[in-house]
Amino acid sequence: MKELDDFYLQLDEPNKSCLLALRDIILAQDKDITVAWKYKLPFFCYKEKMFCYLWIRPKTKHPYIGFVEGKHIEHPDLLAEKRSRIKILLFDPNEDLPIEIIETIIQKAIHLYKSGQIKIRK
Repeated sequence: MKELDDFYLQLDEPNKSCLLALRDIILAQDKDITVAWKYKLPFFCYKEKMFCYLWIRPKTKHPYIGFVEGKHIEHPDLLAEKRSRIKILLFDPNEDLPIEIIETIIQKAIHLYKSGQIKIRK
């Protein structure tokens, strides 16, 4: 997982601290969430199914969580933009993270998998 570690280490502050905190928040939401290195970015899987990822918006340099099945999640803070499947939750790295909003959206996403709306290979 050297590439994954290097991803975080090469970031400048405040994005480094923001993304590390987001990583910890995501992983704390469910024991079945694991981290992976896919498409040259940190991905989080729920029972080995791609769940969400962390990235930085190139234009604004603001970090975000991309929810792979975001089209199934309704929340006013999620942005679809021109994406058909993924929705993102954008952050200002100079502000406090909205922990309650993050946890609410992650739990909605987990529910998609637990309820069977998103199929998980067995």
